[in-house]
Amino acid sequence: MTPDHLPPTGTAEAALLDLELSDLPTPNGGWQVPAALQQHGAVPDAPPLFVEHRSTPLPGSAGEHLLQRAYGTEKRARRFYDDQVLDHLNSQMKEFIGRMEMVFVATADARGDCDSSLRAGPRGFIEVLDDRHLCYPEYRGNGVLASLGNISENPHIGMLLVDFVNDLIGLHVNGKARIVEDADLRAIYPALPAEFDRPRTPERWVVVQVEEAYIHCRKHIPRMVPVLRNRNWGTDDAKRKGGDYFEAKGMPRPWHRTEPVGGSDH
Repeated sequence: MTPDHLPPTGTAEAALLDLELSDLPTPNGGWQVPAALQQHGAVPDAPPLFVEHRSTPLPGSAGEHLLQRAYGTEKRARRFYDDQVLDHLNSQMKEFIGRMEMVFVATADARGDCDSSLRAGPRGFIEVLDDRHLCYPEYRGNGVLASLGNISENPHIGMLLVDFVNDLIGLHVNGKARIVEDADLRAIYPALPAEFDRPRTPERWVVVQVEEAYIHCRKHIPRMVPVLRNRNWGTDDAKRKGGDYFEAKGMPRPWHRTEPVGGSDH
């Protein structure tokens, strides 16, 4: 069976996985052929596995295009790119963002170590600045700054907004992020909201330059019903506040010192 007719089993052979991770251009403008593929006998009889160089590249990574070829999904993927993926926010996307009360945010540091987080607020807490820019506020939190720390090293960001209540649909927004202090952003966009939830004021904002915006279909999105949210913010009970729900406090950590600096005390 030739490599361009591989069955879509969902599990790539080692040679194909090696190919997915080998996306360095060669001097002649092609792509490196991994040794594993050469040993696999897939070269030179497997040109369909390689991504053509286009004057206007398709959305997505080289890896996803390579695996689309390997698993025979290229036509379906191309139809999705052509029908659903934009490089900006259209009016329907802007309206959708304007009524969302939460967003899932994915970031990674310079090494590629990932973090995903939830941001929430009243409707409109995510501000659409124009067709290619949006921003969301960062409030005082636990001081870890995991998402912001990642962005400071690696600007790439992925956002997923989901309507669990009415339309059962989602919107992906991928792009590049930067951190802007509240006063600095207000100097550029004085119409930023001044009233916030509970009430809180942003310390800074994450401004996202949109590179991809596309739908997340409703097939597996569960319907949820909003309820009144009562939080035990005034209690000292850490369990009720949710601060140590998973009872992690006091458990050993690899970064804790096992003995004092300079040896043990006597």
